[in-house]
Amino acid sequence: MIYLDYHATTPVDPAVRDAMLPFLGDQFANPSSGHALGRKVRAALEDARASVAQLIHAQPNEVIFTSGGTEASNMAIKGAVFAKQEQGKHIVATTVEHWATTEPLKWLTQFGFEHTLVPVDEFGRVSAADIEAAVRPDTILISVMHAQNEVGTLQPIEEIGRIARQRGIWFHVDAAQSVGKIPVDVQAMGADFLSVAGHKFYGPKGIGALYVREGVTIEPYLHGSTQEHGRRGGTENVAMAVGLGKAAELARDYLAGGVHSAMRDLFWHELQAALGDRVILNGHPDLRLPTVVNASFARVVGGNLLAELDDVYASTGAACHAGDAKPSAVLTAMGIDRERAIGAVRFSFGRPTTEAEVRDVVKRLAAAYERMSTATSI
Repeated sequence: MIYLDYHATTPVDPAVRDAMLPFLGDQFANPSSGHALGRKVRAALEDARASVAQLIHAQPNEVIFTSGGTEASNMAIKGAVFAKQEQGKHIVATTVEHWATTEPLKWLTQFGFEHTLVPVDEFGRVSAADIEAAVRPDTILISVMHAQNEVGTLQPIEEIGRIARQRGIWFHVDAAQSVGKIPVDVQAMGADFLSVAGHKFYGPKGIGALYVREGVTIEPYLHGSTQEHGRRGGTENVAMAVGLGKAAELARDYLAGGVHSAMRDLFWHELQAALGDRVILNGHPDLRLPTVVNASFARVVGGNLLAELDDVYASTGAACHAGDAKPSAVLTAMGIDRERAIGAVRFSFGRPTTEAEVRDVVKRLAAAYERMSTATSI
């Protein structure tokens, strides 16, 4: 098996699994219990919170544990706009946001909220000036993802953060795909909210976090008791939170060695050498994550090409249903035509990816493409 789908999910690091195990065994107490065992579990929970906070340059009391990135973004967007609705009901986002942002925006329309989706350029990058132009007197929230999950393009978050701060508008950053891959600093970003997803950087699924800047008060997402500083009721999932904390610790150590793009660059170099202009990069050539190549292969359907590679796991840029290849909405929003969009495949790389795996996949890709391209037309 050669796994090149790390943007979809990552394996749980063995050190993360080992850190979680005691809390699935003897350390089972409720962290809200006042007895000795409860206090011990509470201490582990708070250590995990501090670890996540350190990774994103926040304070521990600004971190709320959630069930994942989707809940974190829902909590930020809904909690923010319901808290600020007396000041306005308009939200600004982009046309390439994750569904965890766009679906809450659609849902909010039934309560009278409106949103503007700002277009991106051919690389999937939004202009900060265009974001500012979309702001209205009643705008109360700007929500922009840090890194586009399909193509990896990085957005001008710090510029947008300055605009939001100057205008007195709250700013949410969906960093689910960037945390653990590149440095993330909520202070430099000017973020009021930031979403984290544990399974994107070798933590377990079902756990994430939301950063909420100190001094910002939002409507609680889950109403119940006083857990998570009263912002998310319910007994905390300690084992998962400890796993997230350990993943954050490992990510800090990993990033201390710099940003790692060797496998991405090797893959693209070898692919271009093999196929030349028959393969096109989707996304920004420079301002993108160090972990992904989204490439379109001329005159073939990406999903069909990928199906030719036994035991290679990646993601296609098109969903094929009953023979009908439908292009990715993200690629379409970037102005990419249908033929190029349905020829797209996303290859994403992780810490375990080796040079031998990269070279093997490129060799097999090129051979499969040569077989298919002569017999297939879109």
